[in-house]
Amino acid sequence: MEEFRLERGPEGDRLTIDKCGPDLLRYPLYNKGTGFDRDERRRLGIEGLLPAEYNDIDRQVERIYRSIFFNRDDVGRHIGLAMLQDRNEVLFYKLMQKHLKEVMPIVYTPTVGKASRYYSRVFRRGRGVFITPEYRGRIENVLRRAAPFSDVRLIVVTDNEAILGIGDQGAGGMAISVGKLALYCAGAGIHPAATLPVSLDVGTDNEALLNDPLYLGYRQPRLRGADYEGLVDEFVAAVRAVFPRVVVQWEDFRKDNALAILDRYRGVLPSFNDDIQGTGAVAAACVHGGIAVSGADPAASRILIYGAGAAGLGIARQLKRQLAAAGLVGEAIRHSVLLMDSRGVVGEHRERLDAYKHELAWSADAVAALGLDADGLRSLDRVVEAFRPTALIGASGQANSFTEPAVRAMARYCEQPIVLPMSNPTAICEAAPADVLAWTEGRALVATGSPFAPVELGDRTQPVSQANNVFVFPGVGLGTMATEAREITGEMIAAAAAALGASLTAGELAERRLVPDVARLWDVCRDVAIAVAKQAVADGVANLTDDLERRVDALRWQPRYPEIVSTTD
Repeated sequence: MEEFRLERGPEGDRLTIDKCGPDLLRYPLYNKGTGFDRDERRRLGIEGLLPAEYNDIDRQVERIYRSIFFNRDDVGRHIGLAMLQDRNEVLFYKLMQKHLKEVMPIVYTPTVGKASRYYSRVFRRGRGVFITPEYRGRIENVLRRAAPFSDVRLIVVTDNEAILGIGDQGAGGMAISVGKLALYCAGAGIHPAATLPVSLDVGTDNEALLNDPLYLGYRQPRLRGADYEGLVDEFVAAVRAVFPRVVVQWEDFRKDNALAILDRYRGVLPSFNDDIQGTGAVAAACVHGGIAVSGADPAASRILIYGAGAAGLGIARQLKRQLAAAGLVGEAIRHSVLLMDSRGVVGEHRERLDAYKHELAWSADAVAALGLDADGLRSLDRVVEAFRPTALIGASGQANSFTEPAVRAMARYCEQPIVLPMSNPTAICEAAPADVLAWTEGRALVATGSPFAPVELGDRTQPVSQANNVFVFPGVGLGTMATEAREITGEMIAAAAAALGASLTAGELAERRLVPDVARLWDVCRDVAIAVAKQAVADGVANLTDDLERRVDALRWQPRYPEIVSTTD
């Protein structure tokens, strides 16, 4: 692993490296391409290796943007952006920041789902670290040799089993870790050298991949049970030994493993699960935003969550915190949030209820009070009629499951119903915003997990808020890093949700947005990070407790070319 020596200053950054000549152009974090001026080309031994004309970074962005977006296919654009990241990272992040609304759906959801599926077929260059069962007993050594830089502060790790809503993608899940970290860098300003994407490639049960001669992953059935747990244990121990100041984000693990891993390691190293906690925080912020737009009484909220997996659990937990803050207590909180899964209403009346669902379940008496028979308890339309929710949240992964009768029923009982079809990618979204708005005469307050175009409603255009975790996880990571917190507490996640909800401007509220415009991501990430940092201090888990705003700002990096000084000149 290399030391990354970057000195920041108001006049510019200065990077000291031990490379020059052609090698310099092969390192994406050092390479400026045509951004090397004449003096640098002479001094660093790269004269003659580039076209004669010098371009500053803004001119380079103009050129590369036209080149990548000339391709009309989103997967092709994803490949073009990945190739740029692999040859010039500073330019990649400059492009992301300048064209965030266009680039984000390509780098992450929804296109990253396709990129995960096609990963082995379009593979060009390895990025990140792949840990397989073959490395048992020497994972620490593998990390030390394979990680490009020594002071990694942030890891996104997946075991590839529950990628978005499309399931087990084997080694292709690495695209998710890479995409998430790109958003950390572009939104929170984490320097790329401080990040590391990791795939725990423990095999796959996806028969199509196992039978594909082009598949690049560990070609074995997925590791399970004690062997799997032992591998994760060794990985966590290795991460702590190699990167003692690291923050870990667990990403796209199957719900049982996701919950077990979160509980097992939350006190071992600062870590969180974005699918559980990040999704919960964004959903809570959207409900907060909807209440701010409508002027409804928060304590009168009745929330129906359609989907009771890891995301549904996280959403329920955050909403219950929010209801408690609104003054509700005990059973009033429990019975203001109702969940449904593939078997219907989640309640204690059911046999063989998953262990974690007891936390979510209504009492048998409360379920009976809905007045529904067994078939009715499995029907979203009838549950909506009986429960009369003010908010309907989708975490099911079931396309078009928010039916017209269900949404119209909400609109009869609620003047401005909050409807959040949050499953992504787009192909598994519970409802299209245009349909929801049509079924409610334009009264619904809508946010979706994937990006959607604005909806034309007579004489007005309604922007569709994107309930994307990108508004939460970068700030959680940044605030944790700024305080060097020993743990990421539930209260820190709740603080992130509250900060996101409070970040809506008067103009955004007037536009009936439930979360801010993605174009404001940089500022929103700062607000979330500061709130998380303050909560870490309040919770007693922060190692650094003073000058929190300064500490947050000091960690933030803007993509600009540094002056390069080579020790081999």
